[in-house]
Parts: sequence; C-alpha cells; structure tokens
Amino acid sequence: MNRKLAAAALVVGGVLACPVVATAEPATTPDAWRFQVASYGWLMSVGGSTTSHGQTVDTNASFIDLLQKSDSLIGFMGYLEADKGPLGVYADLVFTKMGFTTSQAAYRNPVAGLKLSATANAALTMQMFVMELGGVYELKRWGGTGTGSGATTLEAVGGFRYWNVNLVGTFDALLTADTTRFNLSRSGGIALADSGTTAWVDPLVGLRLRHQLAPHQTITVRGDIGGFNLQNSLSWQAIAVYAYDWQMSGYQIAALAGFRALGINYNSGSGATAFGLNEVFYGPVLGVSFRF
Repeated sequence: MNRKLAAAALVVGGVLACPVVATAEPATTPDAWRFQVASYGWLMSVGGSTTSHGQTVDTNASFIDLLQKSDSLIGFMGYLEADKGPLGVYADLVFTKMGFTTSQAAYRNPVAGLKLSATANAALTMQMFVMELGGVYELKRWGGTGTGSGATTLEAVGGFRYWNVNLVGTFDALLTADTTRFNLSRSGGIALADSGTTAWVDPLVGLRLRHQLAPHQTITVRGDIGGFNLQNSLSWQAIAVYAYDWQMSGYQIAALAGFRALGINYNSGSGATAFGLNEVFYGPVLGVSFRF
C-alpha cells in the first residue's frame, strides 16, 4: 500500500526522529525507496545549569539574548530520512556554539576571589554537537484516501543520540582565589574552567504521529526518551511541526514551522573533575524539506 504521508524533519537529535516533519507523499510503487532531506533553523533558548571543573553556573537565556554573544545558533542543522514500505532510517544533526554573559549566567558555588567575568566576551561558552541515528516503523494507519485529508499514521522510533559538548567558564580571579585546587588554568587575572570535550551516547525510544489536515498540509508530533541513566544520562525530546508542500516534477518541496524542546541531565566525575549538563533547549524551528 502506498504511503500518503511522509516524515520530514526539522530537526536538533533528533534526536528528535529529531525534529520530524511530515509532508504528503507522491504516488510511488509499494516498495520504492523514498528519500527526504531537510534544512532547518532552531531558534534556541536555554534554561538549566552546567558544571565544569566543579564550578556550577546556572543559565537562563532566550534566543535573542544568546544571539548577541553566540557564534552559531541557527546554522549547521539538517535531517535525512529514507523509507521503504513501513520501515525507514534517519539521521539528524545539530551544531551550535552559545555564549552567555553575566546577565544570563549565575555562579552557583562561589569561591572567595573568583567570580564570573563581566569583561570577557562571554562568561560561559557552550559548544554542542548532537547527532541522532535511528529507525522508524509504521505501527498503524487510519483513514484517508488519495491526497485528501484525514489520514493518520502512528510510528515507533528507536535509535541512538550522540552528544559532544565542551564548556568553558571565564572567571575574574582576584589574588585571593585559589584556582589550583579546581585545576583551573590561569592567565593574569583570568581563570578558565575548560571541560575539554565530553562525549556520550544515549539509546532512545519514542513515537511519531502524523496527520494530514488537508491536501498539502500535514502536522507531525513526536516524543522520545533516552539515556535511561545507563551512563548517568537521562534525555527527552518533544517536537510538533506543521508542513505545507508543493508537488514539483519528480520531487516535492515543503515549508516547515514548529516547536522543539530537548532536555538532558548528564553528570560525571566529582570535585575538581565534575562535569554536568542539566539543560533544556527549546524554541521555534523553521525550515524547508525536499522529498524524491
């Protein structure tokens, strides 16, 4: 049986399959491969806390706040999916580098003579790469015929989410500050809490629901949970995306708009070696997808 709906992702891992977007699918033979490529921007806001070298910083910043101090908030995001019959595989990629000022970050465990820098370009810098790889399987389909409205599809999602994170906190270090016990590098009056690269992989499971509202209009909702504290990590994701598509000669193009939230709670080490990422990344997603 031909599918009448197809998933396209807006995203971020995906993670998500990461952001997942659905569009109407052109008629094909039952076992033909169907491919989708999506590029999207995630207008990301952040709330939570980070820990590097035992120094914990609370973060609370909107997309507009981060845009002033960040090198990359919208770019380097993409989604790929290939389907054959009820089965599909997908990949979702997100890269971002965010800078937080002292007005967006608060030092939780103050040390005498050590405080977040108000003079550095960013008091806290977070560089994050998230890649999700997985598969989807159609569990159930209801209603809808042809290219009209009413078709609904429920799919199971499973895979892995790879995290690669680097945190750098910049502190004004007065002469009274003992930075050596925290393994902080120091140059003049500046101390750096550089976590280096921390990477881990979360398994994940979830569901994706796609519904065709009307010809050329589809809404997709997806939720997943991952990590399960197997590596001191617990993650979750929720995505809702609306798509409007246009059928061209040999391919389909769709405009995508929605909202995505990705939460992570990861902690490792203790004392001066402690690393933690306990954040929720959330905000609108906008993009375009191509299906052929």
